[in-house]
Amino acid sequence: MSKEAFFISEFSSQHIGDDGAVVGDFVYSKDLFCEDIHFKRSWMSLTQIAQKSMLVNLSDAIAMNAKPKWVLIGIVMPKHFTYEQLRELSTGFQNVARAYGVEIIGGDTTAGDKLMISITIIAKRPSKVLYRSGAKLGDLVAFTGTLGRSYQELTRLLRGGHVGKDSRFKKPVLKATFVAKASKHLNAGMDISDGLSKDLSRLLKASGNLGLHVKHTLAKQTLCSGEEYEMLFSFDARKKKIVERIAKQTRTPITIVGKTVRKRYVCRCKEHHF
Repeated sequence: MSKEAFFISEFSSQHIGDDGAVVGDFVYSKDLFCEDIHFKRSWMSLTQIAQKSMLVNLSDAIAMNAKPKWVLIGIVMPKHFTYEQLRELSTGFQNVARAYGVEIIGGDTTAGDKLMISITIIAKRPSKVLYRSGAKLGDLVAFTGTLGRSYQELTRLLRGGHVGKDSRFKKPVLKATFVAKASKHLNAGMDISDGLSKDLSRLLKASGNLGLHVKHTLAKQTLCSGEEYEMLFSFDARKKKIVERIAKQTRTPITIVGKTVRKRYVCRCKEHHF
C-alpha cells in the first residue's frame, strides 16, 4: 500500500474514492499544485501555472459529468513575489474561470518559501453522476484523445529542454463536451491523471475488482504517462456505435482498450506518489 492509499484509508467517509465527493446537490473536488513537485518555476510562466492548477481541478468535476460553478483558492506565496507577479497569477486563474463559466468566491493566502496552490471546485450535481464504480462485466473500456505526449514533454523539461506554450503538459485540454453528450450512455468514468494503467486499476477495483481483456497491446509510455487529463470510461458494448457517433460529433478521438472480465487487473506502472 502506498503512503497516499494508507492515508486515505484512515478516513471512513463513504464520499471518498471518486474524482469528487457527491454531497446533496453538489460535487466537491480538491487538488494541490506545488512547486518542485508538480512543476518548476523555470518551466512555466506564473499565468500558465495558475491556468493549469485550475484546469486539473476542473477536470475532476467534468469527469463526473458535474457542472463546475464556484472556486475556492488557497495559495502559499513566496515572500519575494512582487505585485506584478501576483497579478500574473490572478490573470491565469481568471482566464480559466471565464472560459468555464465559474466564479472565484474566496480562499486564503499565506507566505512561504515555494509557490503552492490549493483549489476547491464546487460543481452542480448532474442528473447522472459518472462514478468510477459503475463499470459492469462485459463493458467496453476506452479513453479519449491520445496518450504519451505529457510524459514526452515532462522528460524534455527534466532534461533542460523546452516545450511550446500549448503543450499538453502545460495546458491540458478537457473533454467537457464529449462527457456532457455521452454521459447518459456511459457506465463509469474518471480522468487520467496518474497514467492509464494506474487509473484503469482504480476504476476496475472500484467496480468490483473487475479485470480487462486487452484488445491490443499498448506501449508502456501510453500506459504510464500521467497528467494527460483525458477521459477513461466504460460502456455497454451494445452502445458502441452511439458512443462512437458522439465522439465523431464532438471531434473527440476515442480508443477502445478492451472488455471487462472476471480477473484481477494489475497496474503495469511504478507507484509515483510519495
